[in-house]
Amino acid sequence: MSKSPSKETTNLFEYTEESIKSLDWKEHIRLRPGMYIGKLGDGSSPDDGIYVLVKEVMDNCIDEYTMGYGKNVDLTIDGKTVTIRDYGRGIPLGKVVDVVSKINTGAKYDSKAFQKSVGLNGVGTKAVNALSHYFKVTAVREGKEKTAEFERGHLKKEHKEAKTSEQNGTIVTFVPDESVFKNFKFHSEFLENQIWNYCFLNAGLKINYNGKSFVSKNGLLDLLQRKTNEDEIRYPVIHISGDDIELAITHNNDYGEDIYSFVNGQHTTQGGTHQQAFREAYVKTIRDFYKKDYDASDVRTGIVAAISVRVVEPVFESQTKTKLGSINVDVDGPSMKQFVGDFLLKELDNYLHKNPSVADALKKRIEQSERERKELAGIKKLANERAKKANLHNKKLRDCRLHLNDEPPSKNKEDFFDRMNQTTIFITEGDSASGSITKSRNVETQAVFSLRGKPLNCYGMTKKVVYENEEFNLLQHALNIEEGLEGLRYKNIVIATDADVDGMHIRLLLMTFFLQFFPDLVKKEHVHILETPLFRVRNKQETIYCYDEGEKQAAIKKLGGKPEITRFKGLGEISPDEFGRFIGNEIKLQHVLLEHGDHIQELLEKFMGKNTPQRQEFIIENLKIEVDIPITEEGKKMAEA
Repeated sequence: MSKSPSKETTNLFEYTEESIKSLDWKEHIRLRPGMYIGKLGDGSSPDDGIYVLVKEVMDNCIDEYTMGYGKNVDLTIDGKTVTIRDYGRGIPLGKVVDVVSKINTGAKYDSKAFQKSVGLNGVGTKAVNALSHYFKVTAVREGKEKTAEFERGHLKKEHKEAKTSEQNGTIVTFVPDESVFKNFKFHSEFLENQIWNYCFLNAGLKINYNGKSFVSKNGLLDLLQRKTNEDEIRYPVIHISGDDIELAITHNNDYGEDIYSFVNGQHTTQGGTHQQAFREAYVKTIRDFYKKDYDASDVRTGIVAAISVRVVEPVFESQTKTKLGSINVDVDGPSMKQFVGDFLLKELDNYLHKNPSVADALKKRIEQSERERKELAGIKKLANERAKKANLHNKKLRDCRLHLNDEPPSKNKEDFFDRMNQTTIFITEGDSASGSITKSRNVETQAVFSLRGKPLNCYGMTKKVVYENEEFNLLQHALNIEEGLEGLRYKNIVIATDADVDGMHIRLLLMTFFLQFFPDLVKKEHVHILETPLFRVRNKQETIYCYDEGEKQAAIKKLGGKPEITRFKGLGEISPDEFGRFIGNEIKLQHVLLEHGDHIQELLEKFMGKNTPQRQEFIIENLKIEVDIPITEEGKKMAEA
């Protein structure tokens, strides 16, 4: 029998005028920053919010260049202060304050002024303004300038118009708010990659970053040549372009697909209708050209491609503009599928007819993939059955709750995509380590996959081993990457092993697995190494966790006396209560990145191939410097492992 609710309980659910809250633009952005710039982060990941702030301002500069105004952009970062200057038309002086502080205000709503801009939501610089401790904008037009200064979105000083000898353009200076972006730091390698993308998509544009100049003469051709190694591609890059579309295509010997897609200069890291249209149209064009009904996976395996389209009023699936949702190229124009399909059917077909050597090399690559796929057919079926029998989700994988829902929940949709972007799987070895992580993880977004012993060194092996080896087979099923990255279930794949010789060996073996068979996971920056403290230094008043010998000595000096010092020999020695902080908001990840010029097969040969003196020397030096393991017989054995 149910009880009637008390008066006190009823008040909790009252819905009155006082329940309705109105937030102004800056309060809403600061309350829900993830809606506008994705995850926050500290700058240690290329998709952290501080880089999105830079991008939002840079996008406006690029739009000016695209419209034919100004060929240079200056980007200067001094510590935590960012200054960006273009040489376009400059914001109309009477609207300087409105453009950076009023939502739905901007010239991009006038399609005549900005035909094919990155976005039309009027939010970009407002988000930068609201999320900056200090924000200053100066517009220069025809010998006059207008400046306004803000603090966390609040106008602090509006300067009067003044005469100037400066060239036309807009200058924005901002300092991200450290109360939002905790302990952040800009990393040049991420910024330079972002800058190169701007240059590849806008041939002739010159971007000056901290005294270094970036420029591309050949657009997406330069991009693919930078992303590949001449020795590993099967044929010279195919580079074709037309009105509002540009393509670059080649193949290598890797498994999977490596496709870079862009819309109006925006890198759509999660693809969208244009990328899917390319994948489908490419297969159709190849089938028609060779007059053979190739399997789509055979046509696309090993492909390295880039596609850039210009669209009127693009519609993205999120404020961060990482996935295109537009169906039509123009308001009344063809669908994206038709637009890309017609272009490929004509231009790629013509190219292959004119370049028979390229057509022959491409055909051989497709037929190689076809042979390998047929060889694997029977093995894959048995492997899939074994994965089901292994009761994966109960024994090997402790999944996160977020994957229990296929669709966003009806409530709190704003948080859902933020949390989906934070999904993480920890790959660890041993019952004690997996137990500690499992007990301390965020069950909503963090999963744990437990290895049984050291994985196989799969360097030089074919993909057959992925299905024959139980650990690899179960891992690829847990990640859902058997058919490509479209089904990847976790944004972050974190290798969590002990900071000792065995732990580092397991890291190398897992990295070999990913680079050998799923290189796109690394190229798309999904793979990371978990950093956990080596030492705990504490007295009765304070506990300090230290990640190397230097931090340990500093902690001892700070605490004075004779503090208690604990050396963590393995992840299992860290209690779940302590472990929670190391995989929560204070998580430290070492991102696995492929630098420009890195050749995957050369890397694997160096680290996992036949033993060489160069490899021994490299590992021993890095053990001493990075991990602080003394050069002992144990260290030498690891170099020879």
